[in-house]
Amino acid sequence: MTDAIRMAAIGIDHRHIYGQIENMLAVGGELAGWWTKGEPETLDGFVKRFPAAPRVPDRRSLLEDPTIDLVLIAAIPVDRAALAIEAMRHGKDVMLDKPGCTTLGQLADIKQTVADTGQIWSVDFSERFEVASVTKAAELVQQGAIGKVVQTVGLGPHRLNRATRPGWFFERDKYGGILCDIASHQIDQFLYFTNSDDAEITLASAANYANPDDPGLQDFGEIALRSPNGHGYIRVDWYTPDALPTWGDGRLTILGTEGYIELRKYVDIAQDEGIDHLYLVNGSRCEKIDCSKAGYPYFQNLANDIRQRSESAMPQAHAFKVTELGIKAQMLADEAMDPSL
Repeated sequence: MTDAIRMAAIGIDHRHIYGQIENMLAVGGELAGWWTKGEPETLDGFVKRFPAAPRVPDRRSLLEDPTIDLVLIAAIPVDRAALAIEAMRHGKDVMLDKPGCTTLGQLADIKQTVADTGQIWSVDFSERFEVASVTKAAELVQQGAIGKVVQTVGLGPHRLNRATRPGWFFERDKYGGILCDIASHQIDQFLYFTNSDDAEITLASAANYANPDDPGLQDFGEIALRSPNGHGYIRVDWYTPDALPTWGDGRLTILGTEGYIELRKYVDIAQDEGIDHLYLVNGSRCEKIDCSKAGYPYFQNLANDIRQRSESAMPQAHAFKVTELGIKAQMLADEAMDPSL
């Protein structure tokens, strides 16, 4: 392994690949090359952002390159498991866009591959790992600013942006369902902030209320979770109105026994411009807190883990459990929508 983390991108079908690469470059990574199937809608944007990195016609040239340490994957969700397994079997650690996979069978194969190879299988839950206000909230919780966390409420609205969406986005079997897909962010935050290793799914539902011509699309979903440490409620949707100046008014409320923290991650429609609005209320403080220096430690920690074979960025068991809960919640919701499943 070289001093710098050398990376390859395999599958660039989702724009989250931009953040995956950019944040690893920011901690000293090098993009050695990339491969993707076909000509996805992300292609022009990718080339503009990373013009120096060569596209290769056969991904095996990247997988068989002994100098490459990390493979970044943002392929069509149903294809991500097979690509990750292939990379790990070639001795590469992997970082995937969420969802890391779409079925329990895929997850079982991934777990077996990790056990066999010792490689890292990490999912970039960008609504935690690429949001400075969540980094700051984690610091405050660890300092005891709100006592023991007993509940999280995570809201994940998204803009549909129909004109820019590829065909697979509207096919349930390809994107995995709304709970498996975007609700994985909020499951991750629930487990993390309540310090839970597992959870019971007490509610899981999904629906298509606004897009009847796209029967494969689920545009609304919700989950309730319970663990010995706390409770969680999650709502996700594809209803962001066009007047909002960003793609979604994502929020997280962290309730503790001695106070609460509210994050307005991407916009604060009530007053301020900008992003990363964090409000803390406890017995002695009621204030907005600056998050501008909090950073995104996941990426440096992952680089360290690749070098040291450690789990500082995210425990492997946590990545597995978030993915498992998202898939199981999706299965429950799908069954309620169609009892024949």
